[in-house]
Amino acid sequence: MIESPKPFDAEAVRRDFPILHQEVNGHPLVYLDNAATTQKPEAVIQAIVEYYRCDNSNVHRGAHALADRATQKFEAARQKVAALINAPDSRQLIWTRGTSESINLVAASWGRSQLREGDRILVSAMEHHSNIVPWQMVAQEKGATVEPIPVDRTGMIDLEAFAAMLDDRVRMVACVHVSNALGTINPVEEIVRRAHAVGALCLIDGAQAISHFDVDVQALDCDFYVFSAHKLFGPTGLGALYGKRELLEAMPPYQGGGEMIETVSFAGTTYNQLPYKFEAGTPDIAGVIAFGAAVDYLMSLDRKGAAAHEQDLLRYAEERARATPGITLVGTAANKTSVMSFLVDGAHPHDVGMLLDQQGVAVRTGNHCAQPIMDQFGIPGTVRASFAFYNTRADVDRLFEALAKARQFLV
Repeated sequence: MIESPKPFDAEAVRRDFPILHQEVNGHPLVYLDNAATTQKPEAVIQAIVEYYRCDNSNVHRGAHALADRATQKFEAARQKVAALINAPDSRQLIWTRGTSESINLVAASWGRSQLREGDRILVSAMEHHSNIVPWQMVAQEKGATVEPIPVDRTGMIDLEAFAAMLDDRVRMVACVHVSNALGTINPVEEIVRRAHAVGALCLIDGAQAISHFDVDVQALDCDFYVFSAHKLFGPTGLGALYGKRELLEAMPPYQGGGEMIETVSFAGTTYNQLPYKFEAGTPDIAGVIAFGAAVDYLMSLDRKGAAAHEQDLLRYAEERARATPGITLVGTAANKTSVMSFLVDGAHPHDVGMLLDQQGVAVRTGNHCAQPIMDQFGIPGTVRASFAFYNTRADVDRLFEALAKARQFLV
């Protein structure tokens, strides 16, 4: 019998993350850069150590005990991650090096085989560069166009404008689930439905969504869903691509090499079945196993309680920002999660970030790889504080105490 998770306790959770218990520049660390990467619980760190200490071997190929153990853990992790997003079959879950490579895989494999001159690809104006540039590359090659879906001043997609853009020349709609720069939660169910109504496919970038709330790819009915392990308390350099089976089956391999083949001869090559057709070469075995440990850790928590805690932190931080003269919030959509982007009057975001770091507060500054939306807002970038469930209101208080001190040097 599976035990129900204990009620969420942020202070207890913090103890599971060794990196949080250190000083930076003589101050206790306050880590508020979770949209860039999340920290790792001890269980994930130990999974990596245990693999290299006890099970180090290549997967799928060896006829010995270490290879068997490594393969079992590797494929068990695939099943865990597939179950996390409610994929119908773990074979529809492809390992990549990250969200960026997942999008590149779809753009290169599906795009090169399916796009024709005059076809249209729609992406929201708030996209990360990784969901713009791969489409531009394949569009230039095939004679297609990449067009931005308008976003309003609050950071919400203009659904009426989107509807007006749709026609039978639209082949792909690529949209972020949660904006890394603004925190907006997009109405992806509606976006998928409208895309399908004109015969277009829909890829959802879930890199910023996957750690904050449940994702059900079958309920979304999206054609592709992409995300990264390091945004979900797992290791860096590892990502996942979910795709509908019939699409993945029809797509040609993205890379050639070992594992992705069935037979090879100089007369010709036949390719492996899913998911291995898209997984050329030796994979990040330790990373995959550690990703499985991250999912185990996540599922041991009260996820609804964790999500409510994160929403409380965001509300508290934005209330403090609105009550502080000289701070302007950027991204004020009604439906948001765990990202507070802001400007400090008269100060460049980079200067603010440097002064916060001197006080042990880690934030991100710049355009957050979302230059088009920053250009639309007419700003060079923002200061971004992004929260995870191991943050607390005390972290938010430290942020604003540090901002108050920083502004003494920015006047």
